[in-house]
Amino acid sequence: MPKVIMYCTEQCPFCVMAERLLLRKGVNPLEKIRVDRDSSLREQMVRITGRRTVPQIFIGDVHVGGYDDLSALERRGQLDELLKA
Repeated sequence: MPKVIMYCTEQCPFCVMAERLLLRKGVNPLEKIRVDRDSSLREQMVRITGRRTVPQIFIGDVHVGGYDDLSALERRGQLDELLKA
């Protein structure tokens, strides 16, 4: 399974939902980068994704996007393939 990284904050409900979905899919460990603790990490997230909202999820080298993007992959049956790559 490729490395999964999620830029997140502590109080974000979409981050919690994304984490739950990834854990149900067997992602362990899930590397969480807390952008609410360090503004330079948020700047890094914006620089590499072009987005300011959390979560921002990477599966391997693929920027999946946020929770809506992740759940859309799941609905289309594409998330499992991405996690197998």
